[in-house]
Formats: sequence, C-alpha cells, structure tokens
Amino acid sequence: MPIEILMPALSPTMEEGNLTKWLVAEGDEVSSGDVLAEIETDKATMEIEAVEEGVLVKILVAEGSTEVKVNAPIAVLLEDGEDASVMDGYVVGGSVSPDAPETVDTSELDSRLRGNERGESNEYVGEKTKTSSQSAHTRDGGYPDKSGRIKASPLAKRMAKERGLDLAAITGSGPYGRIIKVDIENAKIQPAQVPAPAPEATTTELGPLRGGGADYLEKMGVPVGSYDLEPLDGMRRIIAKRLTESTRDVPHFPLNIDCEIDALLAMRKELNTQAPEGIKISVNDMLIRACAIALKQVPDANASYTPDGIAYHHHADVAVAVAIDGGLITPIVREAENKGLALISTEMKDLAGRARDRKLKPQEYQGGTFSLSNLGMMGIKSFSSILNQPQGTILSVGAGAPRPVVRDGELAIATVMTVTLTCDHRVVDGAIGASWLAVFKRLIEKPVTMML
Repeated sequence: MPIEILMPALSPTMEEGNLTKWLVAEGDEVSSGDVLAEIETDKATMEIEAVEEGVLVKILVAEGSTEVKVNAPIAVLLEDGEDASVMDGYVVGGSVSPDAPETVDTSELDSRLRGNERGESNEYVGEKTKTSSQSAHTRDGGYPDKSGRIKASPLAKRMAKERGLDLAAITGSGPYGRIIKVDIENAKIQPAQVPAPAPEATTTELGPLRGGGADYLEKMGVPVGSYDLEPLDGMRRIIAKRLTESTRDVPHFPLNIDCEIDALLAMRKELNTQAPEGIKISVNDMLIRACAIALKQVPDANASYTPDGIAYHHHADVAVAVAIDGGLITPIVREAENKGLALISTEMKDLAGRARDRKLKPQEYQGGTFSLSNLGMMGIKSFSSILNQPQGTILSVGAGAPRPVVRDGELAIATVMTVTLTCDHRVVDGAIGASWLAVFKRLIEKPVTMML
C-alpha cells in the first residue's frame, strides 16, 4: 500500500516550511527513525525522521522548495515486499484510478526495487546524522482497504507479533488511524489508547499583503516601480500574524518605572573580576535573574489567561528577545529563579548563538511564562513591547544613562534605566503589575539581594 510522507508540523506555529535538503534518494530502503530530510521552519532548521519503513519510491517535492504547506505530500513510500506495480494509476493526494491522468511513474525504479528485495542496499544521498530530530508524518494512499485488514506499518506489525499483541485491540495514533511504532510501545502500559487529536485548522492569509503586495501599495497611492518588493519569508509572516492577533485580541496596558543602576553596574564589574575564565556576566543576565526572582515573589504576575481560567506557573521561564536575520526569536531560560548568574550567562550565550544560526529546538523557544526585551544597547531610552501570547507580561528595557535625580532634597546624578511592563489586563491588573515593578526595582537598585 503506498504511504505518503507529509510535510510535518515541527512546531505549533508552523504552517509551512522550506525543504532544504533530502538525505535519502528514490529507491532507498527507509527504516523507522532514519533521517529523511532537512526542513527550515519559521524559526529553525531541523531534521525529520521516518515513522514508517519501506522503500522510498518517489520524491514529490524537490530539495530547495519553499513555502511547502504542512501536511502536503512530499514523498511516497512502499511497504516492504511491495512491487512498483502497485503504483499503477496512483494519484498523489489520495486515490488509485486506472484512468487517472496524473500518476507516479516508477518504471525507472523497478530494477532497483527488485535489487532491494534481494537484499541489496542503496547509499543515502548525503551523510545520515542522528542528532535531535522530529518525526515526519505519513498517511495511507487514501483508497479504501477492501480486504478489511488493519492499517499498520510493517514495523508495528512485526513488533506486535513479537510481543504477542492483537492489532485489533490497539488504536492507531498515526494519520487515518494507522498503527505505528509508538502505539505498540505504549500498548503494554496503556492498553486503551486514544487517537491523537487532529491539529486545529490554521490559515496563513494576511489579507491584501499576501500575494498582492503591488496591488495593495497601488491602492494606497504608491506608484508601481518606485520600490523593490521582497517576498515575506516564513518567519516574518508568522511574526506579522502573531503580533497582529496579540494587539487586536488582548486588552493590554503599559506601566513604566525608572531604576538607578549604578550599584548593579558596580556589582557586575566586581563579579566579572572574580568569575572563572570564559564567564562574563552581562547586564541582561542580571535582568533575567531579577525578573525571575520578582516573578516568584509576586506569583500573580507569573500567569497566563486561558478560556477556562488563569494558569499560574510553577516556575519563572524567562523568554529573552534575540534579533536574528529576518526577524526575532525568544529563547527561554527555564526555571531562571533556580539558576545563578554564571549559569544564566553560559546558557544565554549558547541559546543566543544557536538562535542566530537557526538551530534551536522548538522546546527552547516555546512555552515561556514571561518575556524580556532589551533595546538599551541600541540607545533606545524607553519603549513598550507587544505581548507574546499566552504570557501575561513582557518587560521592555531601555538604555541606562546619566540623569539628574533628587536624593534627600538635593540634586544628584545617577545612571538611570527606564523599564516598561506591558500587561494582559485579563490576568495582570494595575495593582499586580505595580507590585511586580516595585520588587524588580528593589532588586536592581540593591543587587546584592539577588544573591539571597
């Protein structure tokens, strides 16, 4: 039975991606867990693994293809022992018809497939790697199984036979209810399995900006030929969509406060003179720790709105905005309240470096409870950020600069930094936001308290 390999959703926000490289060739034998291809998402470049085994009979999407929709067929796999003749009349997308005008031509593969049946092997195109990967989704060819046999991958059938499991008693979590390897592995400890929920329908349309940029600008009075139009890449399109949704759907408000940072700068200098070789603590590292401690001291600010209630988070997972080519990404320092400055510094350097190379895993930039955006190094005095849903708050940090201050009724000069806390009013009201800022200000102005 032909099995279509689909473009996988490698993150909850992914709607399309670029197929940058195939690591297998037509005619290659594929086993569960083999790395198939490299996919570039809106945030990172990742590898995908096979969840089925068989022979790759046809590559449908060439490497280098862009804007491939999630769940679009990218290749076709034949089960072990199947002959290429089963592809006669096969139409990509779900049917077999003898009269179908567009079919998969496999004549060139017949001899190679027969070679595979004799046990001969084919080399992969490129080097197979076994780094952290994501699995490729697959689905059956689409035509009904008139014999009534249970849909299961060859690997799942073999594992079930070895373990004495009845396939009829196992619910498949693969596409169209197909039983796959993970269903067999879970059968012992979880006999009554529940099919994986279908992903929610999403859309990538952004109105007149998508596919009609020239028409859109012309309607706005911008003459054709007076500009260069660069198409949106996946990252910029997703950023535009998410920020539009956040601004439109979330009632939010800003709170700002000035913090004197002379003591913090002095402490940073002293710490760096004592730090081990290779450790250099930044102001941002100290801000991350201060944010985390403040979130633990004011737990009502470490929350997210949901339709069913307010989620109060157990840990302060601080997402930090990092500018990369083509957009922005927010790698997360997990449980930052439990980490010292040296560990935060080391972890943040690693995350930021891999973010710029688009090598972050989805779990490293998704699911934070709070965001920090610092434009102080660019000379920005103050600004207000857009909320990063579903987080209830985001802190915007401006530049520290000498300013006049009043101390005990007398004028003095201090290094002052303005910060702005944007709050989701459904979760964090003015009093909670003000309480959080008061704790944050105390930690910044008396940084030794961060060590307690």
